[in-house]
Amino acid sequence: MLLFSCMAMVFAQNRVITGKVTDQKDGSPLPGVSVTVKGVTGVGTQTDINGSYKLSVPATAKVLAFNFLGYLPHEVSINGANVNVQLTTDSKVLNEVVVVGYGTQSKRSLTGSVSKIKGGDIENIPVPSLESAIQGRSPGVYIQAQNGKLGQGIQVRVRGASSVSAGSQPLYVVDGLPITVDDFSSNGASTNPLVDLNQNDIESIDILKDASAAAIYGSRASNGVVLVTTKKGKAGSTKITYNQYYGFSKPTREREFLNSKEYLNLVQSAAVAGGLESYAKTRLIRYAAGNTDYANTSVNTNWQDQITQHAPVQNYNLVFSGGTEKTKFYISGTYNDQKGWILKNQINQYSLRTNIENQANNWLTIGANLSVSRTQNHRLDNDNAFSTPEQIVALSPITPVIDPRTGLLSGQLDPATGLPNSNFPVYFNPLLNSENSYFITTDYRNLGNVFGEIKILPSLTFRSEVGVDILNSTEDNYSGSLTARNSGTNNGVGFNSSITSINFNTNNFLHFLKDFGKSTIDAVGGMTYQRQQNDLNSLNGEQFPSDAYKKLTSSASITSALSSSTAYSLLSYFARANYKYHDRYLLSVSGRIDGSSRFGADHRYGFFPAGSVGWIVSEEGFMKKQRLISDLKLRGSYGLTGNSEIGNFPARGLYTEFGYAGVAGARPTQLPNPDLKWETTAQTDIGLDIAFLGGRLAGQFDVYLKKTKDLLLNVQVPATSGFTTITQNLGKLQNKGLEIQIDSKNLVGKVTWNTSFNISFNRNKITDLKGQIITGSGDAVNRAMEGQPLGIFVAPEFAGADPANGDALYYKNADLGNGKRDRTKTNDYNQAVPVVVGNPNPKYIAGLNNSISYMGIDFSFLIQSVNGNQIYNGGGQYMSVGFNNGFDNQTRDQLQAWTKPGQITNVPQARLFGGNGVNPSSRFLDDGSYVRLKNVVLGYNFPKAWISKIKLSSLRVYAQATNLATWTKYKGWDPELNSDAFSGNITQGYDFYAAPQAKTITFGINVGF
Repeated sequence: MLLFSCMAMVFAQNRVITGKVTDQKDGSPLPGVSVTVKGVTGVGTQTDINGSYKLSVPATAKVLAFNFLGYLPHEVSINGANVNVQLTTDSKVLNEVVVVGYGTQSKRSLTGSVSKIKGGDIENIPVPSLESAIQGRSPGVYIQAQNGKLGQGIQVRVRGASSVSAGSQPLYVVDGLPITVDDFSSNGASTNPLVDLNQNDIESIDILKDASAAAIYGSRASNGVVLVTTKKGKAGSTKITYNQYYGFSKPTREREFLNSKEYLNLVQSAAVAGGLESYAKTRLIRYAAGNTDYANTSVNTNWQDQITQHAPVQNYNLVFSGGTEKTKFYISGTYNDQKGWILKNQINQYSLRTNIENQANNWLTIGANLSVSRTQNHRLDNDNAFSTPEQIVALSPITPVIDPRTGLLSGQLDPATGLPNSNFPVYFNPLLNSENSYFITTDYRNLGNVFGEIKILPSLTFRSEVGVDILNSTEDNYSGSLTARNSGTNNGVGFNSSITSINFNTNNFLHFLKDFGKSTIDAVGGMTYQRQQNDLNSLNGEQFPSDAYKKLTSSASITSALSSSTAYSLLSYFARANYKYHDRYLLSVSGRIDGSSRFGADHRYGFFPAGSVGWIVSEEGFMKKQRLISDLKLRGSYGLTGNSEIGNFPARGLYTEFGYAGVAGARPTQLPNPDLKWETTAQTDIGLDIAFLGGRLAGQFDVYLKKTKDLLLNVQVPATSGFTTITQNLGKLQNKGLEIQIDSKNLVGKVTWNTSFNISFNRNKITDLKGQIITGSGDAVNRAMEGQPLGIFVAPEFAGADPANGDALYYKNADLGNGKRDRTKTNDYNQAVPVVVGNPNPKYIAGLNNSISYMGIDFSFLIQSVNGNQIYNGGGQYMSVGFNNGFDNQTRDQLQAWTKPGQITNVPQARLFGGNGVNPSSRFLDDGSYVRLKNVVLGYNFPKAWISKIKLSSLRVYAQATNLATWTKYKGWDPELNSDAFSGNITQGYDFYAAPQAKTITFGINVGF
């Protein structure tokens, strides 16, 4: 009784203070703020994720002290049981909060390399997916679209490609949920699953680049990690925001081809040189609607114009957000409709997002983030199909679009006879495809998670998350009789497929955060489990009654059917601890154990540790007297990350069905490799963060070295084994580079002008392939070989035209020893030794962003640059060879073809079907460097004094343009490309009739209520 009485007396002398700490600028809660009693040691706490705190203080306590990195210290007198505080940012501190794996950190205390892109920077940019929106905004992140078709796959490389055969795309995590980025396309051209994400709902994008930042994601982090955080509601009255924009698109560039007169003259000259004059005449008559009118070139068709359509772009977005201290919500609905400039290409999308969070009591917080979307993509055939629109340029300009005698479209089959009309062009006319077929991919996507967070102790919380990404994707394709007969099938063909991908994920972890006065510990540890299953069904049918019947139920013959299912799972344990001493000495260690079903039974688990240190030099005593440098931090990190992005069963021996004479059976299709294990990347990073003059000028510098070993490689085996390859751990490669980011506040006050510049240099090199040389697709000019960058171009070296006879010449390049090669020229292609002639990897990538505002007017522009890479024009062997490979219309440079002895030119003689200079060589290699005005915005924010009279909280009108101008020496349509029919880790920088990017101009209005 005496003991309890004493305790009661002690507690009676204390009192409990509660409150909330927020940012003075926008009222957002500040987690992790240190709350102590001034003059009393050992009494203190930290704010939770909602910025709230609860502290028992002595009855004699008079003042509370609040301290948080990046904010000015603040002291408040205790007047009552509730003390709320607003902290002001310290202008001389790098105070930005970044999202890291399973938590957040202030940029000041960060020891890893993380790039942050704010959601406001990419709002309302009229591009199909978020990767295009962030292009040029982060150092070390190389983003390249395949072509200008809407919804196509996009290649993203963070600090270079880290694999030869395995995946090289980064891991995408949305609100803690790793999402599905698999390509389920069946037409040979990859699609982009990130199209389903609405970029207007994004609060921030944090890109984890070095091992210290990314290793907590272990086996999937070698290619970098992209963390997407969606917007949340804030306490206060409900805010309603409506935004819409409307605009139009057109191609960034068109190539120049021969007109009718030029075409005719060059064909006739080539026919004479090739000894095919009579044959050429009959073909010209055929191409000219069956008559000789071509001689007067009365028809001059620009076929590029025929595939360009009116391309309106429209987007409507409505947002409700707000809530109370207990419950906050964010609800967003978006309708997006975008027509591509290419005929029959269009994306139509509806999306809805609901984010809600509720503080059930002082120890439990629950919430959910959910988005649903429907995306319908009217797609086109891949680049390596005559039916794809861009290949229309191969048709002759003397061919009319409509046969003047029959009224039928050029190349159309007569519906009465089923025979081609007399106006049959050089190849199948892609316009027939647009009129008589469709290919529609429809995605229904449910992406979301629910979470609960329990406050066990003031410094210890437990969080549990359960999320699922459900993607239902259907493909519906029909080609009517006019299209199908071109491929030898009468009366139409149809295809339909449906795939359901369910990606389940759960995270469960503890978070410990405590301030011990001079030191702070921030630790997290837990487990995660992920399982993804894909189920596919597809059917092919032929012979439809007429073009009025387009569904497979009407086909007379089901020619094939497929049903398949595949799955993988990942079980992981992770931990990370951040230690800070005296607000200047930083230490971070992390480790993750991953177990994957994809590897051999004895090698399924891998361990991926990382460590980093940091020193905030500007906090040292010897730095206090100077005023030039306001912040200076040195940091270094080292760690291991992995890659498991291969098929689901590469370690196993596989069998497939095999029937013969009506008897069912099975046959082997894959050799087993029970020793298959993780591909591992060791990365070292040394960084410097510095700011001058109170943050007016700031810079971030990183030097890194990434070494990947145990490459997951498709290794060739002797064909006598019955197989061609087996997946093994073989080979090594490395990436090393430099990243620079410089931010400046050039003007402050009534006129503000901010500049952000980034540039990065990366050098990729394969250091070991055990002597193997792996070729890419397309013309097989891309190679993976030891001592060279991945995807290097290897081909005979073109030496121009022989002045004596117009023959195409090549350098022999035979190895003479001592590093010398035979530079003798030859017209025998087989005597020319293939050598390294180019590199698709850029020497550097850069971005420059400027934003200016004055009296409500804001103007910004982003310039993006890629330099030092080459592009191979795979279509050049048809469009730029002076009719040496057929009657395809030619690019205008072929007018410089050799015509007489003694003429000096790089264009060999035009010889119809002569094969003069058509073989793969450096002739078709071009400089792929470019500078692009990527984004321009001009807007006006109406004064609040005006709009408050009509009950509005904000009103903004703006105009925006993307890909407004491009400067390049590349001769093709667009330097930002990679053919969708020939792409991969090895095949890079390969152009094969790839459509150019869209230039889009929009006008919008944003209204706040």
